[in-house]
Amino acid sequence: MTKLKKYTLICFILLISTVFVIYLCNKFIIEESQNKTYNSVEEIPENKVGFLLGTGKYLKNGTINPYYLYRINATYNLFKANKIELIVISGDNSTTNYNEPQLMMDDLVALGISRDKIYLDYAGFRTLDSIYRLHKIFGQQKFTIISQKFHNERAIYIAKYLGLDAIGYNAKDVSAKQGIKTNTREKLARVKVFIDQLFDKKPKFLGEKIILD
Repeated sequence: MTKLKKYTLICFILLISTVFVIYLCNKFIIEESQNKTYNSVEEIPENKVGFLLGTGKYLKNGTINPYYLYRINATYNLFKANKIELIVISGDNSTTNYNEPQLMMDDLVALGISRDKIYLDYAGFRTLDSIYRLHKIFGQQKFTIISQKFHNERAIYIAKYLGLDAIGYNAKDVSAKQGIKTNTREKLARVKVFIDQLFDKKPKFLGEKIILD
């Protein structure tokens, strides 16, 4: 066998192995979160805390990020239906010019939700950090995650791995064409979940505990 054929075979085996690992990780997370996500406000059980996962408000072209808008609407609908009493918003505030939780809170308050019903977690740099901190910093064991279904599934799996009781309310998703980059990243993020478990990954920051009234 020539060197070229050997390299081609090795590359092919690596490609097949990578695809198989992505498939398995995706399949396992879907199975573990089965029957834990809801599309209907009427059907979802009540929880004291709604846990809104942050994302950027604006796209690079300056338009509103539809993922952001749909998560805000989903949170508002849950709250108004009395399916949640308090809201914890977890997102990235890594620089003074980028503050996901604050923007989300401002928009929820503008819709009529009282500021004293909302708590902010500024160190939700990754979904793992957000879930871990909700338990360790905010003291929550049982809660409703609010994001798109693909994100809820991964978050629910992480919560389950940490011994927490989470369900998800699915915000409206974007079209397949609009979400192709996000969906591709999600597949890789699901592999990262298992890598994080393997190395017992912890959040970048913890801090003092916050009591939810």
